[in-house]
Amino acid sequence: MNTITDLTGLGLRWDPSGQAGLTGPLLALADGCDRAFRRLANRWRCREEAYPATLPASALRGHLRSFPHQVTFATALDSADANLAAFTDGPVLDRDGAVALTRTAPVTAVLTPAACYHVYHARQGEQLPAATYVTTRNTCFRREPRYEPLRRQWTFAMREIVCLGTAEESVSFLADARAVVDRFTLLIDLPLDWTPATDPFFRPERHPGHLLQRIQPVKHEATYGGSLALGSVNLHHDHFGSAYGIARDGAPATTACLAFGVERWLYALVDRHGTEPGGWPDLLAAAGQAAAR
Repeated sequence: MNTITDLTGLGLRWDPSGQAGLTGPLLALADGCDRAFRRLANRWRCREEAYPATLPASALRGHLRSFPHQVTFATALDSADANLAAFTDGPVLDRDGAVALTRTAPVTAVLTPAACYHVYHARQGEQLPAATYVTTRNTCFRREPRYEPLRRQWTFAMREIVCLGTAEESVSFLADARAVVDRFTLLIDLPLDWTPATDPFFRPERHPGHLLQRIQPVKHEATYGGSLALGSVNLHHDHFGSAYGIARDGAPATTACLAFGVERWLYALVDRHGTEPGGWPDLLAAAGQAAAR
């Protein structure tokens, strides 16, 4: 198993707040992973889309109720001169390094919790004439009780491939997505197991979504080493189609996604193939073979 020293030598710059900076071999490997995931997305002729770092809080009402313990809000000071003066005249930071806030402006934005939310929000009210496939990458923010370099972070890169369509189109996409990931990981000698999973709901014993996911699994994680989820396939049924008014074939669209956590792939690849970059697999070539129809 890799040590923090191994990872630092490869270009990891770790902040104990749960954030990683990359340089050197790890940065090159991260770029290689993302290029490979984009090549996998070519199988569905995905449209590439880029989005900002935040989403309107009004677009995430359900998420805020389900995952308040993980949310990071975008906040700012109230812009009144007196309030700004009170802040600058104060300690600014307390003895523990926390910002000594004065009055804040209304909080209307949430830092991205999952890359796919932008895809649904961008298509609010649309009527889809055919199944739609999109790939996007974003920096995501999730608060956790503890952090571990490349394995569990407050901020991390997520690449997603999203399908919006009928129930049949979305289920077909997920089956194909799992098969493509299986071919890819076989080619790069990275053994993964698919395991049913549930989302980390707040007070899960009281949340109907948690019970539903246990009864009818809609999330399966691709796990490495028995515990580290490198990615997941997720079937949302018509949850987002109904919430955002997205229609397909006369009914709320069914959505599904394939998600990759980039930093976790870095950890797994180095753990499996060692700390010498020359021994790392050709990810782009493998992705091309895996995605070939």
